[in-house]
Amino acid sequence: MPQTIITIVIVALVIVILLRCIRIVPQASAWIIESFGKYKVTWSAGLHFKIPIIYRIAKKVSLKEQVADFEPQPVITKDNVTMSVDSVVFFYIFDPKLFAYGVERPIAAIENLSATTLRNIIGSMTLDETLTSRDNINSRITAILDDATDKWGIKVSRVEVKNIAPPKSIQEAMEKQMKAEREKREAILTAEGKKQSAITLAEGEKEAAILRADAVKEQRIREAQGEAEALLAIQSARAQGIRMINEAHPSEQYLKLKSFEAAEKMADGQATKIIVPSEIQNLAGTVAAVGEVLKNPEK
Repeated sequence: MPQTIITIVIVALVIVILLRCIRIVPQASAWIIESFGKYKVTWSAGLHFKIPIIYRIAKKVSLKEQVADFEPQPVITKDNVTMSVDSVVFFYIFDPKLFAYGVERPIAAIENLSATTLRNIIGSMTLDETLTSRDNINSRITAILDDATDKWGIKVSRVEVKNIAPPKSIQEAMEKQMKAEREKREAILTAEGKKQSAITLAEGEKEAAILRADAVKEQRIREAQGEAEALLAIQSARAQGIRMINEAHPSEQYLKLKSFEAAEKMADGQATKIIVPSEIQNLAGTVAAVGEVLKNPEK
């Protein structure tokens, strides 16, 4: 009986040891395995069996992209302006073995390398170039860090300069300059607006004057055309009358009578003296005699 219990205990102990030797590596992870202090193998995601005493898990490495946000670094520009710059590095591990054995404290190494590279790049640029060339700075730092960290099994995907803080005096000067530029643009826009308004008003007045002149011109043309048509109608009527008289072959007495009527109309004017031809005088006498005969037919 005691021997049976001992056997059960031994079997249970073996099962526990075997279960404890089974290891499951999670997704996006890699484990570095050493055998007697030397690198043996890299376990990827999945189920693995760890030989007791012989195998040791030396390091667990995450293969996900990681973000390292470093503290602001003091840098000096080419024109001797000291400012504070902080950056963010995005990286991932592509070779767990190199990452485990390539460098001690790899994150600290990336931070120091990033700070040194940032000082070198900004030290070759002026303040204005630094403030306006952030994309250029990011791309240059990324290229340098990516090349330097390859032997550590680290791939630097990108580096972003998060903030550039010039000294307070520089910031105040920049704010004054920006304010002056805004006021200048505002004054230019106001002047352009007034100029455009004056031009538009002048063009409107010009077009109105042209339209008024065209209207007066059109009115005068129409009035002249009306007068010409009326005069033409009068002259046509007179010509028609004269033609009809000529066709009727009027007598001499009729023509003299018309002359007398013309003289009578002349007498209605403002003239004080009228010279009447002798022929009209004789005709007037004849007409008067005829009138008397008509009044006294018995005589």
